[in-house]
Amino acid sequence: MAADQVVHMNAADHEISYADNSVLQKEVISKIRPIIEESITDTFQKIVPTCIKVADLGCSSGPNTFRTISQVIDTIHGLCQRQQLKLPEFEVLLNDLPENDFNSVFKSVPGFYEQLKKEKGEVGCYIRGVAGSFYHRLFPTRSLHFVHSSYGIHWLSKVPDGLENNKGNIYMARSSPPNVFRAYANQFQNDFTNFLTLRSKEIITQGCMALTCIGRENPDPSMEDYGWEVLAESLLDLAAQGVVKEADVDSFNLPLYSPCKEEIAELVEREGSFDVGRLQVFVANDYEEEQLILNQHLGFNFCLQMGKDIANGTRAISEAMICSHFGDAIIDELFTRYAARLADGLSKSKLDKVITIVVSLTKK
Repeated sequence: MAADQVVHMNAADHEISYADNSVLQKEVISKIRPIIEESITDTFQKIVPTCIKVADLGCSSGPNTFRTISQVIDTIHGLCQRQQLKLPEFEVLLNDLPENDFNSVFKSVPGFYEQLKKEKGEVGCYIRGVAGSFYHRLFPTRSLHFVHSSYGIHWLSKVPDGLENNKGNIYMARSSPPNVFRAYANQFQNDFTNFLTLRSKEIITQGCMALTCIGRENPDPSMEDYGWEVLAESLLDLAAQGVVKEADVDSFNLPLYSPCKEEIAELVEREGSFDVGRLQVFVANDYEEEQLILNQHLGFNFCLQMGKDIANGTRAISEAMICSHFGDAIIDELFTRYAARLADGLSKSKLDKVITIVVSLTKK
C-alpha cells in the first residue's frame, strides 16, 4: 500500500468528514496547549525573530487546523505585551499529503484572518500550504522556528513488510505472531529516525518541535488492545457473508504504529539532533467512563449514539485506505456493523482508552 496515496482524512464535503468527526483530536490539541506555550516561549526568548516561522505537519482540514496557529500567536502576543516587545510577523506553513483537502483549508483562511484582526488588531500572519510527505524534505535548511504535528507521526510511510501471517487482523493485536510486532516496530524506528533527521536540517538551532501521537502504555506491544480489533471483526463478519473475501481481510494491514514513550526517548537519543524537553503519556478520550454508568438509567440509546460517533471518527480517518483495498461498495455496511459492535461493547462497559504521547524537542 502506497501510504502517501491513501492516508488522508475524509474531505469537508464528505458525508462523514474529518472536520465534523475530529473531537478527540481537538481535545488532544487543547490538552497539550501548556507544552506548546512552554516550547514556543523558550524558543522566542532565545532568538527574538522578526518573523517566526511555524510548520504544522499533517494539518488535515477543518477547525483543528487553525487551533495550534492560534495558540502560537496567542502565546507570542501575550509575551510581547508583557515584555513590551514588537510583535513579530508569522509565517505558517500547513503541510499534509497531496490528497489532503487543502481547498477547504484555504477557504477557511480569510475567516481566520478576520477573527485574528478582531481579537488582536493588525497581525502580520501569512499562511501557506505545503503538499508532501513529512518523510521527505519539505522546507529550506535552518528556516523553521517551531514545528508541530498532532496525531501525525504514528502514520507510517508504508505498511511494514512481512505481515502475511497476520491473518484475521488489520493491525497489531494480541493474536498477532511475534514477527508482526517486530515488523511494525522496525518500520516505526526507520520512519521516526528519518523524520527527526529531516527536521534537524530544517529547524534552526534552539528551534523546537511539539509532537503528539497515539501510543501505548506497555513496552511489550503484545500486551495491548489497540482498538482496531472490532473493525477487523466487522470485516470478518462481511467475509462470512461473502461480501468480501477472507483473503482480502488477511492481506489488509494499516500503516500506523502506536509506540511507547521508551521507544520515542531511545530513538531521539540515538538520532542525536534534539534534546527532549517534555515526554508525557495521557489518556485522550472524547467520552468518559462515568458516562457509561449513566446508561443504566438512560437506556441503550446512549451507547448506540456513542458507538455511531466513534465509528464515524474511525471512518473519517480510515475510509480512503479501506476503499483502496476493498472498494467503496462495502463502506456503509461495514461501519454500520462496526458501530453496532462498539455499542454492544460500550453497553458492557468495555471501554478502550486512547493513549496519547506528547514530546517536546529542542534542536541542539
